[in-house]
Amino acid sequence: MILLDLRNYLADHKRVTLMDMAHRFDLTQDAASGMMEHWIKKGQVRKLSPRKFCAGCEGCDPGIREIYEWIV
Repeated sequence: MILLDLRNYLADHKRVTLMDMAHRFDLTQDAASGMMEHWIKKGQVRKLSPRKFCAGCEGCDPGIREIYEWIV
């Protein structure tokens, strides 16, 4: 089941970009983002602010700026 695979991958790596998850599981970024919402609602994952990791140039793919963190 992809939801569990995504959760386990994030738990193992602690912080993962949306693009990384999409490539790893052969998903669109929209699909991966939607699945992460499930774990956010359960309180196991949080979406980090891109300002922590990005200079704000807006020149990179949005999937790189969207970072999820395992918090359990």
